[in-house]
Amino acid sequence: MSEFNLSTLLVPSKEIEVEYPGMEGFKVKIAFLSREELVKIRKKSTKITYKNRQPSDELNEDLFLKLYVEAIVKGWSGLKYKYLNDLVLVDLSKIKDLETCMDFNLDNALALMKNSTEFDAFVSDTVSSLQAFTKTS
Repeated sequence: MSEFNLSTLLVPSKEIEVEYPGMEGFKVKIAFLSREELVKIRKKSTKITYKNRQPSDELNEDLFLKLYVEAIVKGWSGLKYKYLNDLVLVDLSKIKDLETCMDFNLDNALALMKNSTEFDAFVSDTVSSLQAFTKTS
């Protein structure tokens, strides 16, 4: 029987594609991040400030969310403009065909994470579910 050291088997991240519930064809590619990777993101988003000569960590929440979204939301497909009404408050009057899909880019992903409680919750729940990432191995 061969023995492996657990640290040699660990992977820092893994991507899966999951269908967004209730929106047929809308799939989000999400990356699972190890605790170590999440700590790195938090560190990059934190600066030390001094109050009364005492050091204090100050989290830049906007930077944290930007780095977090870059790390975990790796793409999507099938996000029809008509679905946006169920995710965020939008004005779709300029969109000629609501059946067309919105392209994925980091700005769109960040805007959706910032402004849609439902999308944020879906992504956060998926990311924190190790089982979602291990069952597709």
